Amino acid sequence: MSERGLLKRARRVVIKVGSRTLASDAAVYARIAKAVASLHREERSVVIVSSGAIALGVRRLGWKTRPREMAKLQAAAAAGQTALMLLYEQAFRAESLEVAQVLLTHADLADRVRGNNARAAMRALLDEGAVPILNENDSVSVEEIKFGDNDQLAALVAPLVDADLLILLSDVDGLLGSDGARIGVVHDIARDALPHVRASAVTPTGALGTGGMASKLEAARRATFSGAHAVVADARRPGVIESIVAGEDVGTLFVGHATRLPAKKSWIAFTLRPRGALVLDAGAAHAVQSLGRSILPVGVVGVRGDFRSGDAVRIVDPTGTEIARGLVRCAAADAARLAGRRAKDLGAEDAGHAVLVHRDDLVVGAH
Repeated sequence: MSERGLLKRARRVVIKVGSRTLASDAAVYARIAKAVASLHREERSVVIVSSGAIALGVRRLGWKTRPREMAKLQAAAAAGQTALMLLYEQAFRAESLEVAQVLLTHADLADRVRGNNARAAMRALLDEGAVPILNENDSVSVEEIKFGDNDQLAALVAPLVDADLLILLSDVDGLLGSDGARIGVVHDIARDALPHVRASAVTPTGALGTGGMASKLEAARRATFSGAHAVVADARRPGVIESIVAGEDVGTLFVGHATRLPAKKSWIAFTLRPRGALVLDAGAAHAVQSLGRSILPVGVVGVRGDFRSGDAVRIVDPTGTEIARGLVRCAAADAARLAGRRAKDLGAEDAGHAVLVHRDDLVVGAH
């Protein structure tokens, strides 16, 4: 079966819709609802990640322009979220579908218990045939307003709900090559996609929007590591969602990895924010990269940052290149004290630190 043909098998789909799409086309809500209803009839379930709350809130509060003050951005998010959900509810009610609002922050997904609770809640909604509408909780999450990105939220949600397909709706046909032609299929993002980011980031107005396409490539990369396929496509194209799941040559398809990264390792690699780093010598770096070994104190030549036991850390080789990420089993001060010591030289008080990062908590090559 062709790569496009694989999309016909997708049973759980995450669809991300951006602010620009929602602001420029009032009919998009109805089109999305119609497409989701079509997918439901094919016994596929759908999660939607939607931007747009702040833009709607600015309008609802009567402001002429988007404010810069954090308190006003939070106010706009709070006012706009109800308007956003009303638009979705009206569109989906016309298709006899129920929607459910789910607001998340990065902290919700970074915390294992809260993340599992979010997973359980969304699965319960999907089991009942409802359509979860997700957004960042911008009214309380300061960092997400400044740096948040719903492309990345969608990529994090994909493994959370065991999605087979992530659709990133944009205002371009997909990833464009240096000649301006759409690239249909990408197997290796680093090799086949990143060199074209600048060419594909030129918007119809001619303004350079590198961050937009770069963000979508990163979201696609994360989703493909989790075993899902990802497609970047033009939201304005009639029937775009239906065409994608039918396996038609629409947008750019990023083919998912044959081996799905387990949920825990996906969480370590992509959700947790590293609090520091362990620098390995050449032998230890090889053992981690090529042999799948745990990290022992003897192979550590440097410690960076201020982390605690259980935090995520970057694993770097002697050149400073990141080769892995993992959950460290001791605080930074203890790791620095133990660095370079062999297991036989550890005292009884340090016996529990004979392994700094266990291979079960280590993700190689997904950073």
